[in-house]
Order: sequence, then C-alpha cells, then structure tokens
Amino acid sequence: MKILVVNCGSSSLKYQLFDMKNEDVLAKGLVERIGLEGAQLVHQPGQSDKVKIPAEISNHKIAIKMVIETLVDDSVGVISKMDEIQAVGHRVVHGGEEFSESVLINDKVMDAINKCIDLAPLHNPPNIMGIEACSEVLPGVEQVAVFDTAFHQTMPEKSFIYGLPYEAYEEHAIRRYGFHGTSHKFVTQQAAKLLNKNVEDLKLITCHLGNGASIAAIDGGQVVDTSMGLTPLEGLVMGTRCGDIDPAIVPFLMKKLDLDADGLNNYMNKKSGVMGISGVSSDFRDLEEASEKGNKRAALALDIFSHRVQKYIGSYAAVLNGVDAIVFTAGLGENSPETREQVLSSFTYLGVEVDKEKNNVRGKATDFSAEGSKVKTLLIPTNEELMIARDTKNLVG
Repeated sequence: MKILVVNCGSSSLKYQLFDMKNEDVLAKGLVERIGLEGAQLVHQPGQSDKVKIPAEISNHKIAIKMVIETLVDDSVGVISKMDEIQAVGHRVVHGGEEFSESVLINDKVMDAINKCIDLAPLHNPPNIMGIEACSEVLPGVEQVAVFDTAFHQTMPEKSFIYGLPYEAYEEHAIRRYGFHGTSHKFVTQQAAKLLNKNVEDLKLITCHLGNGASIAAIDGGQVVDTSMGLTPLEGLVMGTRCGDIDPAIVPFLMKKLDLDADGLNNYMNKKSGVMGISGVSSDFRDLEEASEKGNKRAALALDIFSHRVQKYIGSYAAVLNGVDAIVFTAGLGENSPETREQVLSSFTYLGVEVDKEKNNVRGKATDFSAEGSKVKTLLIPTNEELMIARDTKNLVG
C-alpha cells in the first residue's frame, strides 16, 4: 500500500510518499510560498538529490496537483500513475474534544474540524484546504485525519480543566488540549520497543524539545498530563513563544506597549521565548555558539530553557508517582547531548545516571543511561509522518 502524507501550512505543503510494505519513504518534499512570488516545489525522490521546480502556485489545489504530477514524472517520479496512491493521511492540528484517535474523513468529520477553527485559527484552515485539494485532485481516494491533540484526550479533568469558572469550559471549550500528540505517541511506542517492555507497564515522561517544545506524562500508554494548553503557547519557554507567564502580564503589557489583543498575541508567540531573552536567535545552535563566545543573554536563554524543562519533568515524576524512563526527541532533544545532560543533572535524587559516552550521540535511538541507573534515559528520533502513515494504513487497510 502506498500512502501520501500531507502537512499543509498557510503558504506551504510538506509531503512524504510511503510504501507501507516496508515503511520505505519513496519521496518527500516541500511546496513553499503558495500564493506568493517565488513559489517552488522542492522534491527529493528516495535518496537522490533534491530537485527544485519553480512555478506559479496560487493555491493548495495547484500545489497538490503539482506534487502528484511530480511523483509520476518520468525523470524524477517514483510511481507510474496516480492510481498507485491508495490513501492520503493529513496532519490536522486541532480536533478539540471530538477526536481521541485518527479517523477516516467524511462530511461529519469535516464539519467538526471546521468547528475547531476558533481554537486553531492559524492551523486548521490550511489543514482543511489540503484535505479539500486532495479530494479534488484524487477523487475517490480515502483520506485520514491525524490530530495533534488526539493522543492527549486521555487526560483526566483534573489535568485539563483551568482554574476559571466552569462555564468557560462548558460554553467555550476552554481547557488544556495539548499538542505534538503524534510525536509523543510515536516515541511512546518506540520507547516500549527499545526497553523490550509492554507500554501498559511503563511510566514515561516524553520531552519533545525543539523550536516548539512540549512534555507529556504517560502512564501505561495514556497521557495523564502535558505542558501545552488551549494553544501551543503554554508550557515551556520555546524558540519564539513565551510559555507559562503570570496572566496579569497580558493586560499590563497591552497598556504599557499600547497593543491590542492581536498585537500582544504576536508579541508572545513570535517575539518572545529564547529569541526574546537572548536577542540573538530562536535557533538553539546559534545560542550555543553565542554562549560559547561569552554572550551572557544567550547563556541565560539556554539556562532558562533547561530550568523550565527540569520543572516539568520533576512535577510529572510526582504526578506519575515515579518514572521508568525519560525520553528526549525532536530537533534539540535528538541533537544536543549538552541539553540532555544539563536537564538530567537535577534528577540524581530519582536515581538518574547518565553515561556521558553513550549520550554523545545525535539522531539515533539510544539508551544512554549508565549501568545501574534506576531511571532509563532514552533518545528516540521522532517520525510524525510515519505515525500518520501507520494510522492511515490501519484505518484504510
């Protein structure tokens, strides 16, 4: 079975084509600057070199059509005809309370995704555009929605209800939803395999650390708490997002900076985080380089980030009443031994011991805990696209 995985942004479209027989990636690519000047498709067939194809790409329907045409192209394509694509899996950011698992897309599902636009105004509309475009370009091909929020729907009320009047939840669906669920689900399953244990027998803390970052407490394969909230703004300090702050800061800054709600939302989402603290960059590699050269604000930004991760891991160890393994994934979690070591340095009281030599690795599934460590420490590369393809195969196959 060949499955196309699609992840639509407002002006971009990422894709991967999988042959699910061996879960091989036949091709992947990115359509960027949709609706803007300088649009192009960057396509990589298998392990071959990337091919850049400039074009006028005014909307997502044209982008999807261009992707399909490229996949069947005589020179850079990987399939002979579009009929070989048997299903399409879509990343959908917000499924609200409606979806606790991936689903086959039909009119009822589309109505529910549309109702979640208020909760994810920047993400759900382009996700919807991608689904509609595939329906037109690949008529009759079954499609599956895989939600960032779904894996977190096992949280109990005590974890997801905010300290607001209960009517805010009943009438406006204000609650903690959590995000990066597809990634947390994938590494949870992989952690069980790496430890050679049943996921039902494990207490895990999974740390998705990148420009966007979140942590989840997982007991027996089910999420009991997670750091992101109603939106991806809550929780850890991130690349450009502020994470947890005193809510009173919001009206205070609106007055001081003369900002409206949209202006302050942009301030907290796009100008804050480690970029706002350091004044250097939202890229942790740039911060590490600047810190090594003596930039104190860059060093402070890194310290604040690690401190916030430590606080969440510590609180989740308490929520779980112990932990079997702490899992690191995503760009920073997979590629920064220094960050992993710094974060874990606070957990000797739990019996965490890191093998520095084993920890000196990037992007490779590794148990880097020292012999005798009471808590396993794992690096597991995430693969959200493969998780989407697996869910799609399970529903369609």
